[in-house]
Amino acid sequence: MTLFASAREGKNDMWNKTVRLGCFFALALTTFAANAQLVQNALIHPKALALGNAVTADPPGMMSIHYNPAGLTRLDDRQLEVNFMNIYLDIDADFIAPEGYEIFGIDGVENDPIANSHSHTNTVAVYIPGFGLQKLPVPIAAVPSGGFSVREPGSKFTFANAFYIPFAAGYHRSNSDPGKYYPRATAIQRVTYLSPSVGYRINDEWSVGAGIHLSHFGLAVDQSMRAPNLLLGMAEVLQDAFSCESGDEPLSPWLTLCGGNVGPFDDIGVLNLDLQETISPTYALGVTWEPTPWFAWGAAYTSAADMKLKGKFEIEYTDDWSGFWQRFNGSVLGAITSAILSLPSGAPEERGNVSADFTYPQHFQTGISMDLHPLLSVNFDVGWTDYSAWDALDLEFDRTLEFLNAARILSPDNATGNTLKFPLGMQDVWNWGIGTELHASTRLDLRAGIEVRDSVIPSGSRTTMAPFGDVLMYNVGFGYRWDKDTMVDASLSYLHSVEYIPADTSCALNCDNITNIIYNPYAGMDVKTSLRLALAGISFRTKF
Repeated sequence: MTLFASAREGKNDMWNKTVRLGCFFALALTTFAANAQLVQNALIHPKALALGNAVTADPPGMMSIHYNPAGLTRLDDRQLEVNFMNIYLDIDADFIAPEGYEIFGIDGVENDPIANSHSHTNTVAVYIPGFGLQKLPVPIAAVPSGGFSVREPGSKFTFANAFYIPFAAGYHRSNSDPGKYYPRATAIQRVTYLSPSVGYRINDEWSVGAGIHLSHFGLAVDQSMRAPNLLLGMAEVLQDAFSCESGDEPLSPWLTLCGGNVGPFDDIGVLNLDLQETISPTYALGVTWEPTPWFAWGAAYTSAADMKLKGKFEIEYTDDWSGFWQRFNGSVLGAITSAILSLPSGAPEERGNVSADFTYPQHFQTGISMDLHPLLSVNFDVGWTDYSAWDALDLEFDRTLEFLNAARILSPDNATGNTLKFPLGMQDVWNWGIGTELHASTRLDLRAGIEVRDSVIPSGSRTTMAPFGDVLMYNVGFGYRWDKDTMVDASLSYLHSVEYIPADTSCALNCDNITNIIYNPYAGMDVKTSLRLALAGISFRTKF
């Protein structure tokens, strides 16, 4: 190997290191997009879920604050509401080695422990401010929400405030699970802890509403890393050529490659990420029109929130990875190459502060509610979410980093000494839902609904971290008038999403070309994912 060949390989490996770190942040937030779409409006109110979230013209109680604040005018006197949504999440993935699976001539079926393996988890994880990522001891998570409203007798104003969770998604895998590379554990959530809102009844037909929502956003990931690409395949072949197992290095001290075993199927290390925004404000506007007792129309808008996520990252490298670079840098050619390209020093760990500009997307929804019969009502909604606002992710580090110097040389438009930019390419989505309500008696309403949820991730960026494609959510439930002041709502929901990702079709997961430098831990393998989500909710609202 010549000095120039060594420098070229080192330069490429430096770029790989840069991309692995940067793309990890990008893909973590890409996953937020998918999970946000998956659980959008899924954890708030049982009535809304039972009706397929088609409630913009028929908002549910206190959670009108979220769905359509104009609906607050339906609440009289003083009322208190408490809700619980119970979640069961089941995630499976199969990593299938196709015929001829290999990396740089190294047989994958024989050497890759992940080939033809199965991943499964139903363990829920959450993000707790001040504590970060936490695994729950049971597979079912209970998500609470609640609020209160006040309307004085004779007033056209209704004031309300609520605590609720617009979305929360997270899971935890065992250390031996083959899905740990994407990732082992993650939690992503947005918690609205203060939402002062007001509804105003203009007349018998028209109502309007508005609110200010203050939220906390948290993202945490714990991920093992590997890089089954051609460059590391080349490194393993060179180590075999150098007979590293014998302990003799033929080109020492000019070039040494036997400080540690590195290859396409070997672990590189573990990366931990924790980002949050403690105060993230949005505003909500809504309107309802009820020209007749049997028809209502509603529309609602929630603004975007520009966030500056801040937090820390830490990478703990394996002994083999660190030892390889320490030994390489100790050779004559390695020292010269490292000095020119600022290659890794072989430190056992790396840590620092990082921030990311990120936008919580704006959302618009409109719908109708009609009484087709005195015993039957039908609701229909369509909603739009501006996920295309996530065209790129801009990362900023608290200092100039060595690994960004190579990125700046190789991609000056996307990197400086302390910043890194990655395209995300998310897609806007229109969802729709329909719900029916059977008025079985003066006290009991029976409900059923479906909702179409389309994926926001382009087909070329699918991952096991967000195993979610286009899917239908099926819902049933009931409402029961306990007494003249008390209402109880309950719901059951279920969705099942299956994705098949053939090898070399998603360059955020399984591409194996030398030009695919984005993190692809399952390069060259077919991947099949399955996601099952079950929700059970109950709500209690009464006057006080």
